[in-house]
Amino acid sequence: MISFRVNKQSVNLDVDPATPLLWVLRENLGLTGTKYGCGMAQCGACTVHLDGEAVRSCVAPLSRAAGKEVTTIEGLSPDLSHPLQRAWIAEDVPQCGYCQSGQLMSAAVLLREKPRPTDEDIDKAMTGNICRCGTYQRIRRAIHLAAQLKARGGAK
Repeated sequence: MISFRVNKQSVNLDVDPATPLLWVLRENLGLTGTKYGCGMAQCGACTVHLDGEAVRSCVAPLSRAAGKEVTTIEGLSPDLSHPLQRAWIAEDVPQCGYCQSGQLMSAAVLLREKPRPTDEDIDKAMTGNICRCGTYQRIRRAIHLAAQLKARGGAK
């Protein structure tokens, strides 16, 4: 039995500890916002937070989550009020949308660590989050906008 928290809810699962966290989130917990992209930690679509740090859930074994807090895209905000979600909508970032949960989760860690990121900070932090549609400029604009929203008190 492995115990941990997902989006502030306690979870106890009898699952093989070597199972990738991605599959536990999607298959056992029904949290399908986290996407499978490559299975090798190369594309970023599966990014979630593990005790506040961005991790690739496709290669993180469930055992790594034991006793910790996991936050998925569903836990970022239940009502799209997070500054990043608001900025993503305002900047019309998604096209196909497949990579967006991973992009948002990586951006959330960036803004926590650097409340006023430069373009260079954004590019460095978002490296490894691949967008097949090429919305990188909109992603960068949305991160800057989210930083402004957060600074004005729209932070979650």
